[in-house]
Amino acid sequence: MTSIIKQTPSIKEAVTFINTIDTNKLSRLISRIIQKLHLKGERTFSEEEEEKLQTALSLDQRSLNLVLETTAFIFEQAVYHNMKPASLQQHLELVQMCPDQAQVFSQTWASSGPELVEKLKANIFAPNKLDYVGWQLNLQMAQSSQAHLKSPSAVLQLGLSQEDSQVQQNMFVEFNHQQLRDFYNKIETIQGQLDSLT
Repeated sequence: MTSIIKQTPSIKEAVTFINTIDTNKLSRLISRIIQKLHLKGERTFSEEEEEKLQTALSLDQRSLNLVLETTAFIFEQAVYHNMKPASLQQHLELVQMCPDQAQVFSQTWASSGPELVEKLKANIFAPNKLDYVGWQLNLQMAQSSQAHLKSPSAVLQLGLSQEDSQVQQNMFVEFNHQQLRDFYNKIETIQGQLDSLT
């Protein structure tokens, strides 16, 4: 079995540190991480809490950051691959994590994973959402070098707003006939894929 978690030098180093952490402390640490993983741009631990963690886990700042980032990465991979707890444990043991520590990850994933998945489904991953679409057709009839030129184009106005803001910004996109046809075909493909998922 090939692990979904690649054994990079930083993963190896992080796993070495994780293997030294007492399972009770590890359980509390990763429970906190999985509870906060869905929050964008928010730190899991305050600076003061991180200082206490360094002392409690006998890690320096860099090592602690590596453990925190790797733990978050492991759970992100579990979400992405929709892993079962037993499978997560096997994958972690493939990257040399001790069975006891891997079991702590597996148990935390079993208890908190479904809630994390639901929270992530509710999140909007794109920073902007589309609120409005307007359009206009333009037809250029002549140019100084060509008297009988007919050049149609379409201008789409996309009204975008951010998740946490009521301010709408407008984006204008101009298409010639072929570009508009290609864009339409891509939208049709996306629609077909969305329809197949529901």
